[in-house]
Amino acid sequence: MSPDVTPPAVPFPPGEVLARVVRGPLVESVHLGHVVVVGPDGAVAFALGDPGVVVWPRSSLKPLQAVAMLRAGLEVDDDGLALACASHNGEPRHLDVVRRVLASAGLGEEDLQNTPDLPLDPAASSAWRAAGGEASSLTQNCSGKHAAMLVTCALAGWPTSGYLAPEHPLQRAVRAGVEELVGEAVEHVTVDGCGAPLLSTTLLGLAHGFARLALAAQATPASAEGRVAAAVRTRPGLVGGTGRDVTAFCEAVPGLVAKDGAEGVYAAALPDGTALA
Repeated sequence: MSPDVTPPAVPFPPGEVLARVVRGPLVESVHLGHVVVVGPDGAVAFALGDPGVVVWPRSSLKPLQAVAMLRAGLEVDDDGLALACASHNGEPRHLDVVRRVLASAGLGEEDLQNTPDLPLDPAASSAWRAAGGEASSLTQNCSGKHAAMLVTCALAGWPTSGYLAPEHPLQRAVRAGVEELVGEAVEHVTVDGCGAPLLSTTLLGLAHGFARLALAAQATPASAEGRVAAAVRTRPGLVGGTGRDVTAFCEAVPGLVAKDGAEGVYAAALPDGTALA
């Protein structure tokens, strides 16, 4: 490290070797990380690295945020709920649902405050630009979550302006919901790539949160947790899209609840409550 580079305030444990990329006779790169698997009883069944490492869960947190929004009064159909959990491709099917969710509360694309971007899917991005489209909040992959946040505010009687501020009633409710689901206090808050507050969790807490979703789908399907799990399971094409591994996994594994996130974060749970992060 050069002398003019400031080290991180909270050093990140290096983790264990999770993968090696081999090209010809040589190992080209080695990838380090942390993995934890919890069993149906919530106990750690397998781990590499530090299960208690504090991480930014990125978009893997969206299903837990969606539970918090339902508890705060969000009313949306299962398509809209799947988009609330999504890092979508920006395909027409995704944008149609986002527009419909916003319209349900008398809102429009102009109310979205997430960071503008082109569709995540290359084909969708090319088609959007060919039609004269530019980077927008609608086509950015988190617009489903932001639409749900806005509708939650409208239904709860909270202001839609400033809904991304950590002190806004919506974000306070989301934080409280996430803390309850992961079973631990949020230690750090920063800004995610879409502009929304990003809450830290431990890797173990994230796994426990997804286990809660999976178990609720069996025991209390009408609960907020059960509804979110069902939306992810039954509408994986809305959660990701064409060519996305999170979509393929949920389509291939019966009852799987999974969500990808930036910087290599992943969380998933099976119907019996076995979960990993």
